[in-house]
Amino acid sequence: MADLKAAWTFLENSDPVAGADEIRTAISRVAGEIQTRLGERYPLVLVVMGGAVVFAGQLLPQLRMPLDLDYIHATRYGAATSGGSIEWRVTPPAEVRGRHILVIDDILDGGQTMAAIRERLLALGAASFQCAVLVEKKLERKKPIAADFVGLNVPDRFVFGCGMDAKGLWRNLPEIRAMRGA
Repeated sequence: MADLKAAWTFLENSDPVAGADEIRTAISRVAGEIQTRLGERYPLVLVVMGGAVVFAGQLLPQLRMPLDLDYIHATRYGAATSGGSIEWRVTPPAEVRGRHILVIDDILDGGQTMAAIRERLLALGAASFQCAVLVEKKLERKKPIAADFVGLNVPDRFVFGCGMDAKGLWRNLPEIRAMRGA
């Protein structure tokens, strides 16, 4: 359990990156793009727990198309602020075989987690793979995967809020913020 005072101090020592209105607008745009590209494909949508739950909760009601919904849980971070090896807490369902897959995640950072998810889904026989992320971090280095749908681009800083956490804290913020000094 985090110290309450430390949690508030952490929040006070961060900078705003995107406000709630900007995020809502970006999610509506992404919903339109997804519907245009996948509306006739009856996709299986897989939400990456736990960070993507906020994004998915705002995105899915805007998709006026048939889809199936499930979740996976793959992480490189846990409560840390830097990535390690990929841990599968919930693996993809058998129903991916022959399906058009849309993976929803909170952030495309270095891309290793999403690349591993794509590799696993295609190995299980998915007909196609696409991914939507709320935010993509702009990095100098090349990523192993590109997101098909991106809500917002963010600077190369540790960001949190709107589903993304900072040391386990602040997933519930309606805005996106960046740690200072990171």
